[in-house]
Amino acid sequence: MLLDLNRYSPAVFRNEARRMGALAMPMLLAQIAQVGVGFVDTVMAGGAGKPDLAAVALGSSAFVTVFITFMGIMTALNPMISQAHGAGETEQVGELGRQGMWYGLMLGFVGMAVLWLMVQPINHYLDLSPEVKRQFSQYVGFVALSMPAAMVHRALHAFASSLGKPKPIMWMSWITLFMNIPLNHIFVYGDLGMPALGGAGCGLASALVFWFNAAALWVYIAKQKYFQRFGLLSRFSKPNAKILRQITKLGVPIGLSFFLEVSLFTVMMLLIARLPGNAEDHVAAQQVVNSITSLIYVIPQGIGAAVTVRVGFSIGADRYYQARYAAGVALSSGAALSIITAVLTVLFRYPIMRIYTDDAAVIELGATILLFAAAFQLADAIQCIASYALRGYKVTKLPMVIHAIAFWVVGLGLGCLLAFGTRLGIYGFWAALVLSLMCAAVALLWCLEGVSEEMLEHQDDD
Repeated sequence: MLLDLNRYSPAVFRNEARRMGALAMPMLLAQIAQVGVGFVDTVMAGGAGKPDLAAVALGSSAFVTVFITFMGIMTALNPMISQAHGAGETEQVGELGRQGMWYGLMLGFVGMAVLWLMVQPINHYLDLSPEVKRQFSQYVGFVALSMPAAMVHRALHAFASSLGKPKPIMWMSWITLFMNIPLNHIFVYGDLGMPALGGAGCGLASALVFWFNAAALWVYIAKQKYFQRFGLLSRFSKPNAKILRQITKLGVPIGLSFFLEVSLFTVMMLLIARLPGNAEDHVAAQQVVNSITSLIYVIPQGIGAAVTVRVGFSIGADRYYQARYAAGVALSSGAALSIITAVLTVLFRYPIMRIYTDDAAVIELGATILLFAAAFQLADAIQCIASYALRGYKVTKLPMVIHAIAFWVVGLGLGCLLAFGTRLGIYGFWAALVLSLMCAAVALLWCLEGVSEEMLEHQDDD
């Protein structure tokens, strides 16, 4: 049976599922809070007007592309730290965390520069109103300031979660979400004597909460007794070229995989803006659906983050059967939950759209797109969790190739043909997206099965 799910009794399955859930639930809730920041931005910008919503849609797409890509590179720390922890290498765990913070700081400044350099080319490419372009430029200018803090936070996030302590990440994320609501209102609508920045104010609010989140998690880890034995913040280390190269070697393929997926949605957004018809309606509906699907995606993402830790720890402790079984439990759990969310998406698509906007055209268009979003949720959950499990094995290059072919050849290539070559328009992109995720799910599942079996053979040989 796939990933040896029939190897153990139902009691063992439940025990592994509980362990997985103890890790996944705080990570999932933290992800929901982080996606909630985007939800608040969308709702606040929508209240300010359609140009503001369109500007935030485009600006957040640009930011998320860079942020998720660089976050993917930082994700290399999770299997590195969890395997060191599983092997009982306490000092190495702390050293990896310190080098991760150096790496994150440097990567954050690179990301900030990249975002600033993106503004003019995107404004030149898009045929949008001057007001949308102005708001977009200001939004990106503000939110780019968050990148150094965001990447250092990802290093601290990897450190805490890889040691099986994700709850502080969850609490900090929810605190920052509730901070983001009044800050958005202040900067978007001009409360407390502040100038009304419109949609651009969402970018300033997001930057402030990113810096707070990083500082708060730093202080928590410094004060918490459990973390002190690893010496993360009580010792100083200069940048270690060898470890930084290891992070790069493992992390860049992960970052590229993230980029290939998230940039697919960004490029789709840019191409959708050029489709015949009302560009602002298309972009606004696409942004709302992206926000909804991002919220749903935190479920497999939370399970995936947990399975990376479980697989990595098991590999570090030379428990290869446990690593393979953990991957199987994660996949079966994620698949079951994705079926539930798909059904709920179909049943409540109109009420969900009305939460975001009262524009009838945007609601109707978005509700139809949500049918496609429901269709891909099972495949999306499988490909997400399988790729995270492979990271626990430190296998990152083959998933990157699979994502490149699935997302950019099948998803974007076929999507362009259907959207511009037929009368499907925006629906052509979403039909191709469903097919691309199915291809990725099958290929990554096959890859995980092979890698985990190969590890078992090596253990048997030993």
